[in-house]
Amino acid sequence: MAFIPQAVIMDDAAMSRAIIRISHEIIEHNKGLDDVCIIGIQRRGVPLGQRIRDNLEQIEGVKVPMGILDITFYRDDLSMLSAHPVVHGTDIPFDVNGKKIILVDDVLFTGRTVRSAIENIFDMGRPDAIQLAILIDRGHRQLPIRADYVGKNVPTSIIEKIDVMVDEIDGVNQVVLLKEDE
Repeated sequence: MAFIPQAVIMDDAAMSRAIIRISHEIIEHNKGLDDVCIIGIQRRGVPLGQRIRDNLEQIEGVKVPMGILDITFYRDDLSMLSAHPVVHGTDIPFDVNGKKIILVDDVLFTGRTVRSAIENIFDMGRPDAIQLAILIDRGHRQLPIRADYVGKNVPTSIIEKIDVMVDEIDGVNQVVLLKEDE
């Protein structure tokens, strides 16, 4: 199934503004950064999480622990992915117990990735809270999951797709709406 570009939803400047706003909302909601840690979901949630962490550190002048989470083996559709799924690795260099975890991903769609990430985190310990920061919420939830921090809500049809591109992986910062080629 092929997808063709329909529109650029966010350019580099819009992505940057959204990430800065999310960073300020995190500080405000948590009344500072005590016990706040960032965990980026592989792949594009990681550079987005790093940008949020960098903003938080610049705004508040404190170090914020950052981790990387690969949910590949926690997916409920693992058998449908591939005989040899690509694993990017998990690196959580801090104890999650008692922490306020800000889970970061690029797109919130069905909620299944977030559910898998939460299960993975709970296997590591018991955080005080898990909050979700998403660059794009496109709707179509299959699970009762919602983001605490949203860069942009983009209502889509089921035959559309959102492609988030980040400079660190794709060489460009933008969000594109794609439509299934008929």
